[in-house]
Amino acid sequence: MDDLILTVRARRLMKELRQLRTSRKLTVARAASQLGISEPTLWRMENGKTKVNTEVLVSALDLYNVPSPRREALERLALDSLRRGWWAPYRDAFSGSYVALESDAAQIRVNAFAVPGFFQTEDYARAAIVTTRPGISLADAELRVQARMARQRALFEDREPPMTHVLLDESAIRRQVGGPTAMREQLARLTREASRPGTTIQILPFAVGSHPGVEGEFVIVDYADPEDDPFVYEEGLFGDIYIENPDDIARYRLAFDHAAADMALSPSASLEMITQLCKEKS
Repeated sequence: MDDLILTVRARRLMKELRQLRTSRKLTVARAASQLGISEPTLWRMENGKTKVNTEVLVSALDLYNVPSPRREALERLALDSLRRGWWAPYRDAFSGSYVALESDAAQIRVNAFAVPGFFQTEDYARAAIVTTRPGISLADAELRVQARMARQRALFEDREPPMTHVLLDESAIRRQVGGPTAMREQLARLTREASRPGTTIQILPFAVGSHPGVEGEFVIVDYADPEDDPFVYEEGLFGDIYIENPDDIARYRLAFDHAAADMALSPSASLEMITQLCKEKS
């Protein structure tokens, strides 16, 4: 993505630009010609593949006859989209734009087979990073650990925390990552997180067998502003996937809701299981 981390504001701006062009019944080729730029350049701006050039934005607002105060709002949106985020010092530690898009979320729902990064202790994170990335240098591993800790602060301390609902496969709390001490501290951290207002943690026990999320981890992200479209995120070994089609998102919601309501342990029973495992490692 041209070393570009797409923020929520940049995502909203590109959506607005596409809608303005289509409302004027202009093709990408026709609009690009009138703006004096290439068709691929305009396409990349409208699809978040490159930053929106300020001069092109002004020309586009003229071409699309955008009146005040909407014009000024879009200009402010463009400026806001260029501001450095907390993740800037850790750009090399993150792939894609997920952490930037996550930062403004109102609700995050996670189906996971490992403790989510935003709930990990340093020792757990360090062990998970080193063991899942063979050959990683110590310096790179430490950068990723510190990036993960910065992400936690940005998400839960520096803003109003999002509503968070995590479905954890039982393997996530039983698989020893980083040794007994690290795992005990991680389980203790989960018990504290489960008590945080707005946070729900549920365990999908081995006893339920297969469940709707067994084919892979995924995250459903929702925003408070209806202008900001929700999405589903999947992180894979060969790249990240962002799912934005409403029908596809609905299927993920159905899978998550079914697993949470009919297959996972209740939040209180889940907390009891985590607490018991933590005591066993003491």
